[in-house]
Amino acid sequence: MTINLAIATEIIPIVLQFQPAIALTDDQFYEFCQLNGDFRIERNAAGELVIMPPTGSETDERNFNLVGQLWVWTKQDATGVGFGSSGGFTLPNGAVRSPDAAWIKRDRWEAIPEELRKKFAPICPEFVIELRSQSDRLQILQDKMQEYIDNGTQLGWLIDRKQRRVFIYRPNIAVEVLDNPKTLYGEPLLPGFVLDLSQVW
Repeated sequence: MTINLAIATEIIPIVLQFQPAIALTDDQFYEFCQLNGDFRIERNAAGELVIMPPTGSETDERNFNLVGQLWVWTKQDATGVGFGSSGGFTLPNGAVRSPDAAWIKRDRWEAIPEELRKKFAPICPEFVIELRSQSDRLQILQDKMQEYIDNGTQLGWLIDRKQRRVFIYRPNIAVEVLDNPKTLYGEPLLPGFVLDLSQVW
């Protein structure tokens, strides 16, 4: 007997609508995420919950290399703090997003009360990276990158492993697209930071 299994090439996140019937407070949303820690959960600006399955092992290994490179530079530079994909940030538009990697200037981070830093800190990172896996829908990630820029991010890299492209986002500048680059440079926001993509592709 032959069994054919249809495997989706792209995973579409589950979107749950709560408002106006239920309006989760920031604390309630945080607790909801803690109770469902096996999922990546974000909240968009409309108050909808966006639920995504964990990434595949290969993508997570690539993301580990990416975050590791940012960590080394952050420790050497010492002007900011870095984050991996597990943390979330409450953006000015009310969305709670979890980029695959992020960096925030130290003085901005330390200005946030410690109690707020323990949850989804009310801040938009200056620098974000999103890493597209084989199953991620590109348009969803592009919309998310634009949302970061609209809320204060100064530099964003969307790394598309599927097509070996990088989309570079900056405020008030058209998105730059690089085909199969070997390195990315963080200048001038991240002076001296060079991302080696051979460990990411």
